Amino acid sequence: QVQLVESGGGLVQAGGSLRLSCAASGRTFGSYIMGWFRQAPGEEREFVARISWGGTLYYADSVKGRFTISRDNAKNTVLLQMNSLKPEDTAVYYCAASARAGSRPYEYDYWGQGTQVTVSS
Repeated sequence: QVQLVESGGGLVQAGGSLRLSCAASGRTFGSYIMGWFRQAPGEEREFVARISWGGTLYYADSVKGRFTISRDNAKNTVLLQMNSLKPEDTAVYYCAASARAGSRPYEYDYWGQGTQVTVSS
């Protein structure tokens, strides 16, 4: 069982930066692939980035070069550094854990409650 709690969302102007944090509970955190997803109003939840237990990274094309995912297995945390933010990045951002690699929401077993990110133009 893994419990996830996101923090770090907020309001930022276009071009600005935010860092999201996901705190995980559970002794097996290091064995999970950790991902970030986002969901804008009226839209489906979409993949943003994931990181494996060994540090293998994968990003959605829409955020590649602007967002960086990282993890600290000793501290049970996952970070999402978001730079050069755009209004279209506005969404609720969710942290998720998966026992297998994937970019689809159904492939993830545990979810946080989400944190709102709003980028103004």
